[in-house]
Amino acid sequence: MELPTLEADYLIIGSGAAGMAFADTLLKESDAKIIMVDRHHGPGGHWNDAYSFVRLHQPSAYYGVNSRQLGGDAKDATGLNAGMHERATAAELVSYYEQLMQGFLACGRVQYFPMCDYIQDDSSDITGKHHFKSLMSGELRRVNVRGKRVDTTYFNTAVPSTHPPRYAVASGIKCVPLNALPRVKQPPSGYVVVGSGKTGIDACLWLLENGVTPDDLTWIMPRDAWYLNREKVQPGAEFFTQSYGGFADQMEAVRDATSVDDLFEKLNANGQLLRLDDKVQPGMFHGAIISQPEMQALKRIKNIVRLGRVLRIESDQIVLEKGTLPSDPHRLYVDCTASAVERRPPVPVFSGNKITFQMVRTFQPTFSAAFVAHVEANYDDEAEKNQFCGVIPMASEPVHWLTMLEVNLANQYKWSKNKDLRTWVAQSRLDGFTALAQSVRPAETDKLALLQRYAASVGPAAANLQKLLDKKELQR
Repeated sequence: MELPTLEADYLIIGSGAAGMAFADTLLKESDAKIIMVDRHHGPGGHWNDAYSFVRLHQPSAYYGVNSRQLGGDAKDATGLNAGMHERATAAELVSYYEQLMQGFLACGRVQYFPMCDYIQDDSSDITGKHHFKSLMSGELRRVNVRGKRVDTTYFNTAVPSTHPPRYAVASGIKCVPLNALPRVKQPPSGYVVVGSGKTGIDACLWLLENGVTPDDLTWIMPRDAWYLNREKVQPGAEFFTQSYGGFADQMEAVRDATSVDDLFEKLNANGQLLRLDDKVQPGMFHGAIISQPEMQALKRIKNIVRLGRVLRIESDQIVLEKGTLPSDPHRLYVDCTASAVERRPPVPVFSGNKITFQMVRTFQPTFSAAFVAHVEANYDDEAEKNQFCGVIPMASEPVHWLTMLEVNLANQYKWSKNKDLRTWVAQSRLDGFTALAQSVRPAETDKLALLQRYAASVGPAAANLQKLLDKKELQR
């Protein structure tokens, strides 16, 4: 039987934050017709699965898509983010992407197929014939793609609610993802948060903010982490000194560091990076962003267990890699161990008829997706496009802060030498900082001094960065 066949210039796999940002820019800068396929029931990707109290860790002001503002650019008046730019909730994000998708469909150039699974077939990028199947009915469809397939799922973004714990849990023990916390009706004998990443932070902060005392909270931390300071990445003129002062502090720290450990001590001393305990050397860096008040709240938790990963939870004890911890069967365990993204090896963004989305600016996935779409719509030579889109490697260990910075600086330098890219970045809503620097007037001497500090340190920092990485490699 002949399969139902669709036609499109681009087939985008995934309608999450990256897929939507890519489509938004492509629609604006080309006349392409697009088909979007996603396993979720609606756009927004993992935000559809997230716990209800999740918020962006970064300001809403530079998240989302270029054409549509996210939030009202307001500042929080209360709470642990007070005085800083608002951060959208999961509900706001899902609504934002739903409204955006309605606009895409209304333009007549986008077809959207939720609850569908793309059928992987590497030969499809040669033949141009792709297939996807409905998760509801099993119906199989074919797409004749005139242009390219855009894979926004390379890093397989995940949240705890969609992945079971990686350790054994005895019968009768209650172990839940964060999504279940707002549904607690009776207090357990205590709470145990398993995992020290972004979701672990969110679980601990939510419990503390909702009346759980620090003594009733145990935090199992396989590895301590370095955290980015949210106060240093606030957009807007009001925060110019904090932001560009922070950029200058970073470059000067890299310039002057004698080792990777020395660099992190400098970054901690100038407030760029935060850690939970000054006596513990963090072994993890995933790029989680927190505020100083949030860090102070987390430091109230004294029951922190540093005995490696959980192997199994029994009725009377927790068995970890480096020991055991007494427990009782009436505790509530909160699983926060799902990896947000897989750390997979970088591949070229552009390869024949396939675009594999990866970040080209550190921890800015939506800017990166929009930038990749701009390059796709406006440049023809594949080698040149890949030169502009150097892939930022994903982070796991502290040393990856340096490897990410190395590629980030190289990308920024290449963009600065191209008038079109320089202009596009400055005009991008998702950039947040370039236009701010360009708006500084000659009379604003304090701001100019910060920009000059930053500019003067970038070259020496880039040179020393490679020395630090080479020295770290020799020590392994």
